[in-house]
Amino acid sequence: MLYRLEEPIYFYLFAAIPIIVVIFLLVFWWKKRTQKKFASDGLLIKLAPNVSVFKSVLKLFFFIIGISFLILALVNPKMGTKLKTVKREGVDVVFALDVSRSMLAEDIAPNRLEKSKQIISKIIDKLGSDRVGIIIYAGNAYPLLPITTDHAAAKMFLQNANPDLVSSQGTAINDALDLAKTYYNNDEQTNRFLIIISDGEDHQEETKQLAQNISNDGIKVYTIGVGTEKGAPIPLKINGSLIGYKKYKGETVLTKRNSELLKGVANAADGEYIDGNLTDKPVKAIEDIITNAQKSEFETKQFSDYKDQFQWFLGIGILFLVLDIFLLDKKTKWLRKVDLFNEEDK
Repeated sequence: MLYRLEEPIYFYLFAAIPIIVVIFLLVFWWKKRTQKKFASDGLLIKLAPNVSVFKSVLKLFFFIIGISFLILALVNPKMGTKLKTVKREGVDVVFALDVSRSMLAEDIAPNRLEKSKQIISKIIDKLGSDRVGIIIYAGNAYPLLPITTDHAAAKMFLQNANPDLVSSQGTAINDALDLAKTYYNNDEQTNRFLIIISDGEDHQEETKQLAQNISNDGIKVYTIGVGTEKGAPIPLKINGSLIGYKKYKGETVLTKRNSELLKGVANAADGEYIDGNLTDKPVKAIEDIITNAQKSEFETKQFSDYKDQFQWFLGIGILFLVLDIFLLDKKTKWLRKVDLFNEEDK
């Protein structure tokens, strides 16, 4: 079974639940304070012997559970019920994304890494039946997503790419090139593309030779450069708050885009260098390249017959809200026996 979330943006509504709890606590505190102005605790128990704190808490619990399931209904999980083999035509596209710390520089908005993600995401949107894979690299190279036809999964994994996913910092483009060669699982696939997105900083000169070697294996290499030649400092943040900039020997480190090296890598592999500071330019360039490429037929397995599951969450949510409505604040006989809040002793 495979699940998909149709509208994950509605998960943000869960932020309202803590607010509801706080409001409940404030109202409960206000009621208690107001009641004490009119009578003592002993007199209040005599005047309203059946009022139950536990039932009030239980009603709140039912209400929160009900709201939670309604939010999940809005998200609308879908379940793939059948795995089938289909024939498709396309090319293999692997993205090698630089996630080194220098990619956090904000000389292009919002920063180099997020700009790179935007470019990859928009290119994926333009792909047809093509397969896509994602590699991330800094001091080491790692497979973020094996090659697949599931473009939605590719975009989801892409959003999680960040410098914390790699164990060491640096720019191991050589490792990324070696890893890329293992991604293309169809020897008959004549059109295989490797798209490197980076600021080019700290790349080594022998990268050009490796790029030429990978080109000899039939893989077309394109490079996309992000960042400015003027450069920018590398921000250091904790929980999104800026605490300073990276320093070396007391001096703020300034990271600059190395366009020449990226051009050299592309030229060595008979590919092309593309400026990535404007999102539409690389997206249109790669779209044209892939559209004009010869497509090859391949088989792939994929889940199909995705069915909506929102009705289950909607039904459970409504059930709990109905229970909340019909559950009274008064004590019942069985609750008096339970007496979780020691109400009978007051």
